[in-house]
Order: sequence, then structure tokens, then C-alpha cells
Amino acid sequence: MTAEHVRWRPAAAVRSFAGWYSGYRQGGPPGPHRGLPSPYITVVVTIDEPLRVTAHPDPRTPPGTYESLIGGLHTAPAMIANDGHGSGIQIALSPLGARAVLGLPAGELAETDVDAADVLGRFAAELRERVAAAPDWRSRFRVVDTMLARRADPSALPPPEVTYAWQRLCSSDGTVAPSALAREVGWSGRYLSRRFGVEIGLAPKVAARVARFDRARRLLAEHHGRYGLAALAADCGYYDQAHLTREFTALAGVPPARWWAEEFRNVQAAEELTPADSAV
Repeated sequence: MTAEHVRWRPAAAVRSFAGWYSGYRQGGPPGPHRGLPSPYITVVVTIDEPLRVTAHPDPRTPPGTYESLIGGLHTAPAMIANDGHGSGIQIALSPLGARAVLGLPAGELAETDVDAADVLGRFAAELRERVAAAPDWRSRFRVVDTMLARRADPSALPPPEVTYAWQRLCSSDGTVAPSALAREVGWSGRYLSRRFGVEIGLAPKVAARVARFDRARRLLAEHHGRYGLAALAADCGYYDQAHLTREFTALAGVPPARWWAEEFRNVQAAEELTPADSAV
């Protein structure tokens, strides 16, 4: 069986704090999946088989199985078992929405994976039950839209300076200097770093590395692995191909070509499902 991957653009009511949803169905020969660093908090809601994490970004966390999981921003991959079974939805949650949706700042989740019930309480089980009961991907994604909109507290936001700096860093794909961010918001570099640690979970310099890496691996995936590494390095703001390979290996655990070969040989091209722009 070939693996399946379906993406959904969230409804307008939740788009300010959720980047996208991905539906997945495992398939193909057994093998590990790497949960890579990205500029998003990862929320996974399984549909049938629990998620089995064999290695966490924090090596002190023992392997475990999860019906729902929340992973904060991190700088090392999580290793997830793929035995050819299982399905679920992955929610890409902006760290700027952590207080609104999760009830805590993203810094409390940095470099960690936790059982979603430990953060969301009964909401985690209700979300999983309703997603599992929905008949198709479109219906499942709409369940997520509705429940996130119901839960979110739009008044629970980080300071506007952090919001601006984070959005600026992400829109530049990590190429803007932390010193420039500090000047633009009128803070010292030290204070900006301290506030990022609380509200984002990574210092600006580290967050920039993750954003730059995230663009590189997305471009590699979108071009089905056929993107020259020298060109990829130049397009993503690395000094040269060697710099790209070092950073990719540090954050993914393997160099780019090996990551592509392991991750995508059994995955169908993602189907994009996009709802009309309307409030939930």
C-alpha cells in the first residue's frame, strides 16, 4: 500500500494561528519517519493506531505511544515508527497561537513531545473521537476547524513586538539578522532573545536556522528531490553547498539526499484540499 498525504488550508477563523493541516495514512514497507524541526508546534491527532515515537528531540524522553501528541519547536528530529498502518491529522500550530489554543506559552514546550491530554485535558480526547468518526478527509479537517475555533482565546497573545519579530523572521525564511529584528522592534538583542525563549521556545538565531532549514527541505520536497544542492543552498541563504549539507545533517540527522530517499519513495504527491474563505 502506498502512503497517503492530504493537505488542508484552515478556515479563516483559525488561520491566524494554524498554518495548515495534513492528513496522513501510512503505507509501503516499514521504516522510520523523521519529524523534522520547523517553525510550527506540531499537534498530531491519530485516527486508528496510536503514534509510536522511538526517539524524541530530547533524548532524555523515553520512547512511547500516543493517541494525540504535541511537539514544541525543536532542533533535532523525532523518530516515528512506520509499520505500514495508522492514520491521523497533523496540525501545524504557530507558536504565536500557543497561549490562545494550548493555554501556555510555546517556550514551555520547546524541544519536547508531550501527550496532548496533559495540555488540553478532555479536549484532546474529544477532538480525536470526532475526527475518527468523520467519514472523509474533508469532514475531518472541518472538525478540526470547528473545534480549534471554539477553543481559541484570541485575546491570549504574545507581546506585539514578539509577534512582529517572529512574523518578520518567518517571512524572510530565516535570512533576517537577529540584530536587525531587535532594532526594528526597539528592544535590545538580549531582551528580544529572552522574550523569544518564553513565547517561541528558541532564541532568534536558532529560530532563523530552523526557518532557513524548513524552506530548504520544503523546496527539496516540492521538486521531488530534483533540486541541485548548490542552487538550493544559494536560494535558501546558505554560504555554499557544504554549509547546507552541514546544517541539514545537524537538524535532520541525515544529509538532504538520504532524507529524500528515505522519506518520499513511498509517498504519493500531496492532494491539496482548500475550503472557501469563510469563518467557521
